[in-house]
Amino acid sequence: MGKAPLFVRPPTDAERQALEDGLRSSDAFVLRRAQIILASAQGDQVGVIAPRVGFSGQAVRDVIHAFNAQGVAALRQRSRRNRIIYSSFDTAGAEALRALLHQSPRLFDKPTGVWTLELAADVASERGLTAWRVSGETIRATLARMGVRWRRAKEWITSPDPEYARKKARRDRLIRLARRHPDWLLGFEDEVWWSRLAHPALYAWQEDDQPLRLIEQTVARDDPDPKALACYGLLARCWDTAGQRHEDLWLRFVEGRPVSAVTIDFLLWCATRAQERGKHAVLLIWDNASWHDSQIVRSWVRRHNRAVKQGGHGVRLLVCYLPTKSPWLNPIEPKWLHGKRKVLEPARLLSAAEVVARVCAVYGCPHEPHLVTPPTTTKKAA
Repeated sequence: MGKAPLFVRPPTDAERQALEDGLRSSDAFVLRRAQIILASAQGDQVGVIAPRVGFSGQAVRDVIHAFNAQGVAALRQRSRRNRIIYSSFDTAGAEALRALLHQSPRLFDKPTGVWTLELAADVASERGLTAWRVSGETIRATLARMGVRWRRAKEWITSPDPEYARKKARRDRLIRLARRHPDWLLGFEDEVWWSRLAHPALYAWQEDDQPLRLIEQTVARDDPDPKALACYGLLARCWDTAGQRHEDLWLRFVEGRPVSAVTIDFLLWCATRAQERGKHAVLLIWDNASWHDSQIVRSWVRRHNRAVKQGGHGVRLLVCYLPTKSPWLNPIEPKWLHGKRKVLEPARLLSAAEVVARVCAVYGCPHEPHLVTPPTTTKKAA
């Protein structure tokens, strides 16, 4: 006695509508399954349906069983991924592998300071983290499941200043004070060189067969422009009575290089601009460059503040020196980096005037007259 013919259960009205919609699907999987289920609902047997849709008899039976158990969910293709995952590392072993990569390979008598997948596989086997020596791909897959990826190492610097904590705390205190005084201006000051030749580190959208080429530039002997232009900058921040922050970048290019006398001219210009905006004090934060920390500049700042106090008008300058080698504490530093990428010209040498125009356009500031380095800068002259 043979088996009884297999048919789908009678579909509901909603299921029938979904099946008929499946007949118009662009997905072959959905289309074929809808055809099988509707044909079976009309009374066609498995042997008739199978050649019509190009399936084996068992495949048609599987579709019918799936519909009887799941309904229209049988139209959705399930993942073909193997549900059983065989792992060479258990949870404890995977965490031990992660901890292993935070140590130097030299601690395990290896002649390098950087891990590779094969090297990690060797050490994992030697340390008993795996029952046998696994492949580098197994190491990669195990690390990927823990969110560990192959990434470019970050260059990291630390400040050697023994008074780092105290100086950073003073900087943070000035920032808090500026937020509470709308008539004060917080200024992060720094200098930068805008090179006509050097290219900044750059990422760009590009095709494999048409890469972006940064052409190395040279300067002709008769080129009257300097190879790089020095520039003073002040990232000026202030807060209104509602606590809303406002920010501008003030720039002055230099005919020459930064020295104490030019720094004084720049500070005087900044104080004038701050006074025009109704400010009574500029909280100046900058690094320990020689033209910032010189006795000439310090004496001038004291005389300037004394004159403001005695005259009853003007803008005082409250100077805060950052810890040694701590550019991350000065938010004007990333401004320079992004600006250089925008000013970049890949295949042509820019003139000095073009560089200045592009810099001013990037930061949305007017082109002010250039500061001039005195022919001879001495303490007596200053």
